[in-house]
Amino acid sequence: MKYRRIFVVVADSLGVGEMPDAAQYGDTGANTLKHLSYAKEDFSIPMLYRLGIGYLTDVHNCPPNTNPLASYGKMQELSVGKDTLTGHWEMMGLEVLTPFPSFTDTGFPPELIQELEERSGRKVIGNTSASGTEIMKDLGEEHMRTGALIVYTSADSVLQIAAHEEIVPIPELYHICEIAREITLNNPSWTVGRIIARPFIGTNKDDFARTPNRHDYAVKPFARTVLNELKDAKLDVIAIGKIRDIFEGEGITAFQKTKSNEDGMNKTIEIAKGDFKGLCFVNLVDFDAVYGHRRDAYGYATSVEAFDHQLKELVGLMRSDDLLIVTADHGNDPTHSGTDHTREYTPILVYNPLQPAKNLGIRGSFADIGVSIAHNFGVKPAKIGSSLFDKGE
Repeated sequence: MKYRRIFVVVADSLGVGEMPDAAQYGDTGANTLKHLSYAKEDFSIPMLYRLGIGYLTDVHNCPPNTNPLASYGKMQELSVGKDTLTGHWEMMGLEVLTPFPSFTDTGFPPELIQELEERSGRKVIGNTSASGTEIMKDLGEEHMRTGALIVYTSADSVLQIAAHEEIVPIPELYHICEIAREITLNNPSWTVGRIIARPFIGTNKDDFARTPNRHDYAVKPFARTVLNELKDAKLDVIAIGKIRDIFEGEGITAFQKTKSNEDGMNKTIEIAKGDFKGLCFVNLVDFDAVYGHRRDAYGYATSVEAFDHQLKELVGLMRSDDLLIVTADHGNDPTHSGTDHTREYTPILVYNPLQPAKNLGIRGSFADIGVSIAHNFGVKPAKIGSSLFDKGE
């Protein structure tokens, strides 16, 4: 073991350019980081510049740093698809061969909706592909009058249920989502990657707002991951943000939910000030959920700048036996058509205060992260991926 603590920070959806098979996904020309950076004339990310992100793609006001602090490279997804579960699962050693189903064009089957209504005791409205904030405005008042559940999806493999906290109490909404999860697991063609509870508050469409009580019910990983190996070895596996939900708790020893990217980074910084032995695995979802899907390039750029400011503090807390990895799970180009994720390379920046930077090249799988973690802690690695570390390093 060279590193006592490893931090993996996933900037959710911060892709760095189309993958070779992007055309198969309708994503030719996608480049999340490049395009959001040019949406803001004074775009500034000094910490990411110092780490070397300018080597990965064309970034406005961020050329390659001639003396980068971190090793840098791009990762190519081995699995099919371009969703959150697939990206995170591959990082920890699983290759997804069959994409999770989506219902963007058709809505969910009538049989699924009927069973959900019968078992929940509530009618369903919506059943369409929509922006969560927009459908909340469109159907929120009807929901409050009738008590019907707002069910919707997106370009992702998700079934989302929105409900006002005063109409459907949080425990009931969570129970209904558990019912939906069970229903979808009983039919392979309905097995979406995640069921998401989307509670909100407010009195009318002009002031409806989501609350932090979101909860994701993901499919359990189909095999053991590096997280399981770490936990079995009595190492810490600390999940920040939606990591616990993505892995359905498998291999997690402690977790903290987050309200925002800023909250997620603050929690990570506090953990870095303390002590543990193992992995701190962080997801910052606002990039994707708040800006990428809503095609808000300027907002996305501003959010990356805010992240960069907090990243500076986290980098400053890294000890000689710490390793910090900054990466992403897919793309979500805010200038691309539609509202879907985009099939892109993801960045990988690997920092230790004593290690000289090197070019990591284009990695063949996101699983290189998990293999490297397993290599460091001496646990069983996954069957896919190769270590970021040189032999003996």
